[in-house]
Amino acid sequence: MKKTKMLKKNYEFRKVLTKGKYYSGKYIDSFILKNSFDYNLLGLAISVKTAKAVKRNNIKRLIRENYKNEEETIKNGYSIVFLWKKKADIKDANFSNIKDDILNIFNKANLKINKENI
Repeated sequence: MKKTKMLKKNYEFRKVLTKGKYYSGKYIDSFILKNSFDYNLLGLAISVKTAKAVKRNNIKRLIRENYKNEEETIKNGYSIVFLWKKKADIKDANFSNIKDDILNIFNKANLKINKENI
């Protein structure tokens, strides 16, 4: 199992958030930008106003795990930033809700690889 490459620098986040295409789900917003690499970069941003540290880290773990499960089925060469919606209820942060949101976003962005073409 390969390790997910993460966005870490502020300028990397800023570039994706300003130039990337916006997609929205029920709980998660995302910005997706084509990059020059042959792998995807993942960035997570959950506001301090959303919840305290323990819950924010839990949300990040859930998003990261869902992304890791879908990583093999999406196209390579994109920088993806997921943002937790401030208005979304923290009690709804469970594995299946986040999975549905991420799949919905990837389908909207046309990032899913067709299994028939492989």
